[in-house]
Amino acid sequence: MSFQHIQLTDPLLSYVREVSDPEPAYLAELREETAPLPRARMQITVEQGALMAMLTRLLGVRRAIEVGVFTGYSSLSVARALPPDGELIACDISEEFTAIARKYWAKAGLADRIHLHLRPATETLEELIAQGQGGQFDLAFIDADKENYDTYYERCLQLVKPGGLILIDNVLWHGDVIDPNKQDIDTLAIRAINEKIRNDARVTCCLLPLGDGLTLARKN
Repeated sequence: MSFQHIQLTDPLLSYVREVSDPEPAYLAELREETAPLPRARMQITVEQGALMAMLTRLLGVRRAIEVGVFTGYSSLSVARALPPDGELIACDISEEFTAIARKYWAKAGLADRIHLHLRPATETLEELIAQGQGGQFDLAFIDADKENYDTYYERCLQLVKPGGLILIDNVLWHGDVIDPNKQDIDTLAIRAINEKIRNDARVTCCLLPLGDGLTLARKN
């Protein structure tokens, strides 16, 4: 029994991946193409992608929302676990990065499950609500501009059904959340959303120290 997290060294991480289900080839290729990009650290880890796929299967997700696509690793992780008639609404504003995502969605044969909305995510989320789609989604993943995390959370909370799950990435923010000297807009936004969710009676939550920190908030 242990009350501390083990230090995840590179050799130990390699072992973790060796004894887990293998990463699909198209996801491995996507990681390799993303790695040289200046903002490559925005991509989620292999383990986080595997967890998202597992949660998608366990919850029987049919409809999902993603706020922040980048090059598509997280959207592919969810889409590959959806049923053939499942749907992922993907929100982003970058034509450059989502062009890479679209290439791999097609390579994986999953492009028909992913519907990209290339405009500010708030517009897409509010349009879905206006269309009467509140409470019709099983899963939402938020991984975009941190300043708007609260807005994305509130909209996704309207869109997911009771028992649905909202995943929020980067909630440890490279450790800056506990550094009192860090007072920039993004860090303050992360601290605020963490505090809000902890005290939000509308959800049950836990924060996993996975990747850069992942919050799971289940709508009550």
